[in-house]
Amino acid sequence: MCIGPEGDMHGVSPGECAVRLVRAGADIVGVNCHFDPMTCVKTVAMMKAGVEKAGLKAHYMTQPLAYHTPDCSCQGFIDLPEFPFALEPRILTRWEMQQYAREAYKAGVRFIGGCCGFEPYHIRAVAEELAVERGVMPEASEKHGLWGSGLEMHTKPWVRARARRDYWEKLKPASGRPLCPSMSTPDGWGVTKGHRELMQQKEATTAEQLRPLFQKADAKN
Repeated sequence: MCIGPEGDMHGVSPGECAVRLVRAGADIVGVNCHFDPMTCVKTVAMMKAGVEKAGLKAHYMTQPLAYHTPDCSCQGFIDLPEFPFALEPRILTRWEMQQYAREAYKAGVRFIGGCCGFEPYHIRAVAEELAVERGVMPEASEKHGLWGSGLEMHTKPWVRARARRDYWEKLKPASGRPLCPSMSTPDGWGVTKGHRELMQQKEATTAEQLRPLFQKADAKN
């Protein structure tokens, strides 16, 4: 499901969505895309609680975005003004991905992956965090070492001082964009499945069709 803690666009909670999926025959339930890792972990935890309360069993999966989305509404990142071509400032660090992997595992999730925005180093970070549980360390991990331990050999002493887990866990990365807001206001057009504006066309949208959309967007801003 592409949902967050608020549930789907029709008001169905994550727990109830999961129960319906399992009763329909699903062996694995979870969330994919639209929200950041910690939001997805929270959502799957709600799904798991709903399934267990109903006396059912399932396996659980998370495939979140690699972007921070604390300001998303019910529809997720597709409502953000930065979607889809200006999301890079929101990307998670590899250390935040390790935290995601640990929290997902603690929540009972065993299929832990990623969706939009994930890079190879993100997936490697997930694998590194769960190396003990998996019984194998991913290739190329020696390049930087676990939690930056490879920095012990760096030529700069202040960088060598960063060769420890607590440094990276406590770091609050700067964006380098002084005039950028910390949050955005989602568009929230209020259209969902079945609305005529969401119908997929076979041909490219014409200038005439785009004009009212531009006007609507400008009016909201």
